[in-house]
Amino acid sequence: MSILNDLAATIEARKGADPDSSWTAKLLAKGPEKCAEKFGEEAIEAIIEAIKGDQEKLTAEAADVLYHLLVMLASRDVALSTVLSELERRQGTSGIAEKASRPDS
Repeated sequence: MSILNDLAATIEARKGADPDSSWTAKLLAKGPEKCAEKFGEEAIEAIIEAIKGDQEKLTAEAADVLYHLLVMLASRDVALSTVLSELERRQGTSGIAEKASRPDS
């Protein structure tokens, strides 16, 4: 099992935990909107480090982004496996063709 799958399973297990005992449980208890906001904050921090060119800080922020993405997905009951299946479906398709095939493009 990959580290992302392990992390997703840990996040899922924290859903019912006491918010005082777990940062993940605390985030999830605040609701999907707060989880999305936190993901956005972490994404912006990663963008800043990418612009600065600091690989070590970008690596740390990228890890935060992945964690907060998984928390946000869990807050809306979207399984990592569902996202991975979507990536598999897109594999081998040109990004331009895939985007053009979306109904909202």
